[in-house]
Amino acid sequence: MSMAEIHEYLAANRSELLGQLAEWVGVPSVAGTPEHEPDLVRSANWLAAVLRDTGFPTVQVWKAPGAPAVYAQWCAAPGAPTVLIYSHHDVRAVKGEDWEETTPFQAVVRDGYLYGRGSSDAKGQVLTHVWGLRAHLAATGADAPAVNIKLLVEGEEETGSAQLADLIEQHRDRLGADLVIFSDTLLWHAEHPAVCTSMRGMISAQLQVYGPLRDVHSGAVSGPAPNPVFELSRLLAQLHDDKGRITLPGFYDSVAEPTERRRAELAALPFTDEDWLERSQTRSIGGEAGYTVLERLWLRPAVEVISVLGGEASGPSLAAVPAVAEAALSIRIVPDQTPDEVARQVRDWVAENISDRVEYQLTISEETGQKPYATPPDHPAVEALAAAMADGFGVPAGRMGNAGGGPAELLSRVIGAPVLFFGTGLPEDRWHDSDERVSIDVLLAGAATLASLWSRLSRW
Repeated sequence: MSMAEIHEYLAANRSELLGQLAEWVGVPSVAGTPEHEPDLVRSANWLAAVLRDTGFPTVQVWKAPGAPAVYAQWCAAPGAPTVLIYSHHDVRAVKGEDWEETTPFQAVVRDGYLYGRGSSDAKGQVLTHVWGLRAHLAATGADAPAVNIKLLVEGEEETGSAQLADLIEQHRDRLGADLVIFSDTLLWHAEHPAVCTSMRGMISAQLQVYGPLRDVHSGAVSGPAPNPVFELSRLLAQLHDDKGRITLPGFYDSVAEPTERRRAELAALPFTDEDWLERSQTRSIGGEAGYTVLERLWLRPAVEVISVLGGEASGPSLAAVPAVAEAALSIRIVPDQTPDEVARQVRDWVAENISDRVEYQLTISEETGQKPYATPPDHPAVEALAAAMADGFGVPAGRMGNAGGGPAELLSRVIGAPVLFFGTGLPEDRWHDSDERVSIDVLLAGAATLASLWSRLSRW
């Protein structure tokens, strides 16, 4: 198989790939909103049609309430490994008024990027697989892939994949595989690709603090009245100590220290504070003392406040002490922490630290909690992907992690196979924000990588 032929094929079909992605971006498959449930069905059927056109002999839309998934398989390589590809076709909600490059669901191509919701997270990643497979077939001249391929693209990843475990259990007999490729991840840098070999876990919490029984005119009660915004702010300010460490009791007891090998892998990636701040647009660097930025990002746990609400946030001021304040927390966990363990620590911490002048309600989404996952570092598929990335991107591939969460551990445990991560997103792609975009060059390099990977895995 000639890599030159693969790159030539993808270059010749660039317009068709981008046209497909633009068309799919135009389907507003927003997760978790009843008004967009028909769009999720349309999105699933759109992908199913593309997969049939690509040549998959088996394509099905698996129904799940409000979140249909797409399954496809092409198993025509006796004796070769079977690979299950995982991704998702649902997207995050948008605030259209914040978008400047385009409206969210009307894709545009500009300055080497395609803009639109889902362009990078994760519709672009799914189409990278489609076109990588097409390039593989074109370059090999074969009628079927060199490995057995199965594809599962779910419809509720953005809301925590609550139904995925049941969906997998219902169709367990169809999902057997030797390897899972998880494609809902980022690359470190467009010019310095790296194989992702770990993913943090996640658990979410919602804390509501109750002060007065109703909003009360501040001129009547200011001073003696309990203010839930003050109490919530006091609690949130205590989540980290002056070294950037999380203060939940026992939080670090189960945290596995990074190996020297892993720290060396991350240290080998090209990194400067200036480049990171420019691409991430995070203004400044903080976090846990004693660890590098990439170690904090990929190997250490984190707690973030995602939202804070209290009082009248819009319109004329009510000049009242609010009755309630609330915050949403996102907690990223690492080996060997578990969602259940961290949920208990959060409950204990709030109970011990909140004032007895207020009441509260703490809701922790344990049912959508996700465990961390690490790929066995010496698995032969890791080296196969690294070599394929060198083919696709034209430079050697390093090693990296994924700061977000996802159902990687669930897939590995239920399928009984290791998970390998490969995505075509970049930190600067603005996932979950306005003006989401994807690099066209990275899409093409990613498709070339996958075209090479299938042949390399066939010799595994």
